[in-house]
Amino acid sequence: MTFEELKNKAKSLPPVPGVYLFKNQNDEIIYVGKAKNLKNRVSSYFNKHQDRYKTQLLVRHIDNFDFVTVETETDAFLLENILIKKHKPKYNIQLKDDKSYPWIVIKNEHFPRVLYTRQLVKDGSEYFGPYTSVNMVRAMINMFKKMFKIRTCKLDLSPAKIKTRNYRPCLQYHINNCLAPCIQKQTEDDYDKKINQIRKILKGKVNTVISELKTEMFAAAEKLDFEKAEELKQNIDRLENYQSRSTVVSAQVGTLEVYSITSDEKYAYVNFLKVSDGKIVQAYSTEIKKKLQETDKEILETAIIDIRENIQQGISKAREIVVPFELDLDLENVKIHIPQRGIKRQLLEMSQKNVQFYRKERERQRLQASPNRRSHEILERMKRDLNLKELPVHIECFDNSNLQGTNAVSSCVVFKNAKPSKKDYRKFNVKTVEGPDDYATMREVIYRRYKRLLDEGKELPQLIIIDGGKGQLQAAIESLMKLRIDDKVEIISIAKRLEEIFRPDDPYPLYIDKNSITLKIIQQARDEAHRFGITFHRQKRAKDMLHTQLSEIPGIGEKTIRKLLIEIGGIEALMQVSEDKLAEIIGQHKAKLISDFLRQQEND
Repeated sequence: MTFEELKNKAKSLPPVPGVYLFKNQNDEIIYVGKAKNLKNRVSSYFNKHQDRYKTQLLVRHIDNFDFVTVETETDAFLLENILIKKHKPKYNIQLKDDKSYPWIVIKNEHFPRVLYTRQLVKDGSEYFGPYTSVNMVRAMINMFKKMFKIRTCKLDLSPAKIKTRNYRPCLQYHINNCLAPCIQKQTEDDYDKKINQIRKILKGKVNTVISELKTEMFAAAEKLDFEKAEELKQNIDRLENYQSRSTVVSAQVGTLEVYSITSDEKYAYVNFLKVSDGKIVQAYSTEIKKKLQETDKEILETAIIDIRENIQQGISKAREIVVPFELDLDLENVKIHIPQRGIKRQLLEMSQKNVQFYRKERERQRLQASPNRRSHEILERMKRDLNLKELPVHIECFDNSNLQGTNAVSSCVVFKNAKPSKKDYRKFNVKTVEGPDDYATMREVIYRRYKRLLDEGKELPQLIIIDGGKGQLQAAIESLMKLRIDDKVEIISIAKRLEEIFRPDDPYPLYIDKNSITLKIIQQARDEAHRFGITFHRQKRAKDMLHTQLSEIPGIGEKTIRKLLIEIGGIEALMQVSEDKLAEIIGQHKAKLISDFLRQQEND
């Protein structure tokens, strides 16, 4: 569909809540969005100029769209979440895969086992978590085994199997770690009672279980069953000790969920805390890679829906949510609160500290995973020295080359992680400039380079370096402004004479210590661009010379010259080739014509 057809189709949408699905020319879903008002939201993509570059890119790839109307905005949120997980659209953010986190599972089976797992399987089992510490998960499972003597074997303990298989009790029974349900030493009702107590503990209802155990302890003591009473007392002590290690907030807080977010250019980080009966019973942080330069508000709304639907399995959802700023969430029977003071404000600040710690840890992990930590240190130094907003991981440097106004060419060299990336080098034949106009050449080449990157949806560099002074820098900036990306990339120029660094809107040059690694990287990029440009210029000049001279020979046409250019190169290389070798390429007759011509040139 054309842009106008898409625009008209959007105008015909109903003004009701719903979900829209953008598709490309291959009928693939590339973006799923939610809307309080479908008509207004979808029309906004086609009625106004999009300030965000990535949104412009999305609109450019839309060929058609579908939509689904729903009753409420909450339904739109939920349906959007389902469709994103199903189709995994290219331009939608998605939460990090939660399977890497540890969970505690109560298996869906007779005499259920309680296990640690990293995989969520939809088999009817109950999952609790995710937890941030594997050690914590294992400690809890060990506590359950000691307290409740739950089984660890993999036997099928359905009533029919127990009757027909003639199981024998294992070592765990003989050392009093299991009550042998396999030989009917323990009833399924008694076992399920203990599983229910484990379930309550995992849901944060520790006080309830302690109260139940105390009732059992007093009943056992009244029956003079002091051995059982002592065992129950030990279990109570274990739970109270476990409870003391939990973060106690305040019994008055009740049950609520706390969410916070921080972000940078590429990633957002979300933290979630669940408070139950005045204690933090669940903590979870996740990293989200941005796709369309989404705002913190948009990301947090998506994250809350996802966490409530997928992360809080086995735990009842709170009726109150604490967040740092206003959201357009309308969850049924849920109050959204932005606290300004008091214990809830303290909880929000705790969540914000957690998400900051998580962000630093993820950045550290990415740094350690980097093949060259030294490169990161160099980039950090360059960022400080040049006062850049981002690490200059991707640098591009430009240089123009011509000889008395002829054969004008330009080169672009690329540095990634402070090292040359030669496969990304590019060379340009100047098309629109006549004569030795360095400024116009720079305008053309910068425009062509970044127009192509934008059209192809590729990432822009964090830093552009221009070989030249203020004039060349200003010419490059004019092209960036024309493309509307002057605020998305940073640019400097380096003047050869005094190695001065010029920056936009700064009349004074920046002088960097000549021993600084920052200046050395800039000089290396400038010198590499010059070398690459000169090499290209020489090749072009040699080919032009060959073309000019051979065109004078009667019987030698364009196809023959092109073949020689491909096989041999310039005029100097051609003069070193024997007539027999030429004959293999273009035939005996033409080879003799060219050899006679070259000999005559030498004699003249």
